[in-house]
Amino acid sequence: MTTAQTNTTPLTVDIAIVGGAMAGATLALGLAKLSASQSRPLRIALIEAHVANNNHPGFDARSIAIAQGSIFELTRLGIWSKLQHLGTAIENIHVSDRGHFGMTELNAKPLGLDALGQVVELAKVGKVLFDELTKSSVKVFCPAKVTDLQAQQDGHLLSLDDGTQLHCQLLVAADGAHSVVRQQLQQPTETIDFNQTAIVANVITNQAHQHWAYERFTQTGPIALLPMASVNNQSANQQARYSLVWALAPAKADELKNADKTEFLAALQQAFGHRVGRFIDVGQRASYPLTLSSMPRPIFHRCVFVGNAAQTLHPIAGQGFNLGLRDVVGLLGVIENALTQANDGSEVDIGSSAIVHQYLAARQDDRDTTLRNIEFLVRGFSNQYWPLVAGRNIGLRLLSWFPPLKQPVAHTAMGWR
Repeated sequence: MTTAQTNTTPLTVDIAIVGGAMAGATLALGLAKLSASQSRPLRIALIEAHVANNNHPGFDARSIAIAQGSIFELTRLGIWSKLQHLGTAIENIHVSDRGHFGMTELNAKPLGLDALGQVVELAKVGKVLFDELTKSSVKVFCPAKVTDLQAQQDGHLLSLDDGTQLHCQLLVAADGAHSVVRQQLQQPTETIDFNQTAIVANVITNQAHQHWAYERFTQTGPIALLPMASVNNQSANQQARYSLVWALAPAKADELKNADKTEFLAALQQAFGHRVGRFIDVGQRASYPLTLSSMPRPIFHRCVFVGNAAQTLHPIAGQGFNLGLRDVVGLLGVIENALTQANDGSEVDIGSSAIVHQYLAARQDDRDTTLRNIEFLVRGFSNQYWPLVAGRNIGLRLLSWFPPLKQPVAHTAMGWR
């Protein structure tokens, strides 16, 4: 899908979004919905380097958990109804500390909910979102890459590899952890290396998952299992498919990533235990280093950063996309307020310093709190110092013994603020 403009006059838009994976595509669709209610519709462009398929780095074969709070926001934006058929409900979450007494459960029913969240496969989501973009007012440039970026007083001038030039009032960087926009604008990041590597794969067990998700903390880091939709008639055979994220020391992760299937499944069984039954198969394995990286200020002149372009999280609590979606919702709210206040029909400068700084203020507390909490969880649950071990296990047990304590924890896990 490509929209090309190759003459020497730049195409003028109000907002240009670089990056069309989960955060960028969601933002573009949200802006299109907002634009439809305006007397002067917004001119929106989306630039994405890869076609949405299994090879897309943002829409690859991985799965993610979309928290219930994020489902609420996606529903409000009119997007979840298009994705709902792809979701596998998480009705219960089991949390445990391997080798210790700490254990608790989070359950949807006591909270009056059908689910705590939904698991979706990114490749399938990407195709649906891009199908929706083709029906929208968004000008989509795909596949297209930004080759040059010039900050100007009244906006940014973008040059694409197909010869197109775009001028925008507001530039939104949604182009992931290795953001080209961030690099071209020479914006700094702060990074914490946890000396862990995640192995990501789909695994099959010999027991039905019954919509349970698991987080098991081990000496090397957490093991997370998310329930996935069945394939090849697994349900009839009482088998289950899970999305696995397993944090390990880098050398061990490299060894197990390349181990034969029998050796890998045996190691996983030994590390996780038998709570989900016996691991009987594993798909293609991938790995990536686990860090926490964030921009001190995810804004620049007429530019805002959202999702993984602004921060990348350790997957310990499954909050990466959910925090990125709150970035998107925060930006949409700031733009909607600016358009509403200009009810006299006057032109709104979407990229003004006031709007950019309102976005920064709107996101600062939630973003800072989430980053602190993630770092605390990683360090607290990967540490074998006995006072920390005792403290975290007592905390998990208290959640089991006193159910009212679970509600704020569950709300945080579901992305409710």
